[in-house]
Amino acid sequence: MDEKEKLAYILKQFRIEGEILVYRWIPTGHINTAYYVALYNGKEMYQFLVQRVNTYVFRDPVGMMRNIELLTEHVRKAEPSMEKRRRLHFRHTQDRRNYIVLHDGVVMGPGEPFDPLDERYEFWRVYNYIEYSKSFETAEGNAEVLRRSGKAFGKFLKQLSDFDASQLMESIPHFHDTAYRLQALFDTVAADPLGRAAACGEEIRLIRENADFGCTLCRQIQRGELPIRVTHNDTKTNNILFDVDTLDPLVIIDLDTCMPGLACYDFGDTIRFAACTAQEDQSENMRLDLELMGAYTEGYLSEAGSVLTTAEIESLATGAAVITLELASRFLMDYLMGDKYFRIEYPDQNLKRARAQLKLFEDMMAHMDQMQAMVHEIAQR
Repeated sequence: MDEKEKLAYILKQFRIEGEILVYRWIPTGHINTAYYVALYNGKEMYQFLVQRVNTYVFRDPVGMMRNIELLTEHVRKAEPSMEKRRRLHFRHTQDRRNYIVLHDGVVMGPGEPFDPLDERYEFWRVYNYIEYSKSFETAEGNAEVLRRSGKAFGKFLKQLSDFDASQLMESIPHFHDTAYRLQALFDTVAADPLGRAAACGEEIRLIRENADFGCTLCRQIQRGELPIRVTHNDTKTNNILFDVDTLDPLVIIDLDTCMPGLACYDFGDTIRFAACTAQEDQSENMRLDLELMGAYTEGYLSEAGSVLTTAEIESLATGAAVITLELASRFLMDYLMGDKYFRIEYPDQNLKRARAQLKLFEDMMAHMDQMQAMVHEIAQR
């Protein structure tokens, strides 16, 4: 079957039928493959996002979808009057699954085992398309966008502050276990499977020199100083949908990496991604933008400040630097392994991503006193 027929077949499994009027591939995101689909059922038009999950990255996609079901249901019950366009709704099959698995193009029955690493199996899901919304691939240097982004992710943490995070499985094991990530990189450097390590000597040296700092939060977890919460773990501005006219944050999307974690990692990932002066793979002129960081912190703490502990607030600036170093190690490891995890648009992109993140990390460390003072001052308001 062609692409349009396949999309129609997938939608039918989720009890959605009609004539497909428009469909298009959505070229954003590093991991999954998504399509926008609009169809007409004879009375009205419906719009959906149809997404194939990357099962090389998400080895237990069924468990991941259970996480998503628990979280979206918790928010729905907590705020039953919430406007529909402010929440995600994943469609269900006749047997109440929020996913299907195709094997050589044919849907498998519930409970049938499948190999997530076998490309003959495809894991699909469907959810509502949020009309009249937009996202920002970057904050584009706009402090107000960062402030509103902070409110959105702060509200997300607050909405789930009474949810028992132990109910969730780790959709990607050791996702923010920085000590584990760093050791995995060093093991890969030693094995050097593709002979690429020689081109990365400076990057490897910088990561080794800062590995002890990178394990700061791991040690705090071991000492019980930071509580484990439900965290999003991919808090980029492009995972927030804003009202196209008012820029009011509507909903947080891409819940695949929601799992137990630290608030400071979520906070730090946005700072790393959006409160900087260059794109993720551009090391030239890459540095921290303290004004943008301040705007995001104001928005974030206006919502989450009432539920965060003192230790969590004190960890926010550290989290930004740690997550930046961690992601640099992940980009570099993926480059050494042959670019299997992060989607690339050109050769050496993951190496360039690693270099850019390391430059940002060094700038954060140079301004750590200012970052910590800023967070403290905003928290006291």
